[in-house]
Amino acid sequence: MEEQTQVVAVIGLGTMGSAMARRIRGAGFEVVIWNRDRAKADTLAGDIHVTIAATAAAAAASAPIIITSLADDAALEAVYLGPDGIASGIRPGSIAVDTSTVDPGTILRVGEAIDAAGAGFFDCPVSGSVTTISNGALTMMAGDRGQLVDQVEPVLATMAKRVIRVGPRGSGAACKLAVNGMLHSLNVALSEALVLAEKAGVDRSIAYEVFASGAGGAPFVQYKRNAYEHPEDAPVDFPLEMVVKDLELITGLGKKVGAPMDQAETGLGIVRRAIASGLGDKDLSAIAVYLRDEGE
Repeated sequence: MEEQTQVVAVIGLGTMGSAMARRIRGAGFEVVIWNRDRAKADTLAGDIHVTIAATAAAAAASAPIIITSLADDAALEAVYLGPDGIASGIRPGSIAVDTSTVDPGTILRVGEAIDAAGAGFFDCPVSGSVTTISNGALTMMAGDRGQLVDQVEPVLATMAKRVIRVGPRGSGAACKLAVNGMLHSLNVALSEALVLAEKAGVDRSIAYEVFASGAGGAPFVQYKRNAYEHPEDAPVDFPLEMVVKDLELITGLGKKVGAPMDQAETGLGIVRRAIASGLGDKDLSAIAVYLRDEGE
């Protein structure tokens, strides 16, 4: 493969953002990074030999394509719209792509500021994990009906097996919340089913084998198997404190658009109780741990 020379800025170096930067750099692109916690940027720069920008504005000014991955709506607005934010540094004609899980309304507000700067912007959240990024197998949900997706396709292709155009700006964010609503509901349902089988006398591994082999054996059930069977060794792929953030966004969007979200509301209550019991920094699969203990 001929080496790429285009510069890509990656802003937001949490678990997913760091994995994206690694993948993009590994594909031969030059990468400029910035993170609010400078220590994370220093560590990553040492690992993959990339440039650290002084501010988000400087990172945006250095590249025609900017990829952002931020923790929540407040972080997104601060990094895009705050002092030395992306909107103040992005060059006309550049394109910013946000992969965060946030409210569609936040995407629209940020998009207006980027439009005013003469640049392009669309939401393109992802379905997948760090492993999925490393394998270039993400599914991405693009909120763009224009040509912006086509212009950044070589960068997205380093991480994704498929980029689905789901509608106008903000639609990607909405679709991501719907996807996560389904996954978080599956997490609670799987946890309840596993604990039910165990307490009824079925060995945990055997019960999980049945679940994974039957009609409910979705990809989530397959790749989370070790975490559910051996919770003491489960890596924190997605902490429960972030699940609360997602479910609050999901139920909030349901209220805005008039979609009943009874199951999500119930799940939110269960997750909040699990966090109150001290599991907030544990992987989302720890719902099974909480239910196992609560029942006793």
